[in-house]
Amino acid sequence: MPKITVDVQRCKGCGLCVNACPLKIISLNTEVINPKGYHPAKLVVPEKCIGCKSCAIMCPDCAIVVEK
Repeated sequence: MPKITVDVQRCKGCGLCVNACPLKIISLNTEVINPKGYHPAKLVVPEKCIGCKSCAIMCPDCAIVVEK
């Protein structure tokens, strides 16, 4: 099963990954604020991830890693 890992320290909460996900299973985590003051991205429905890497490709900070 593919999964994504978000580096919470690097994520600036820009939301590009949220918009890029074809299945719309990524959102910004409003319950967490990283040291830079941003809400980082999180995978909300991990079992539906297909590992397409659209989120990682769109991330300007290289904060997302996709593992298959």
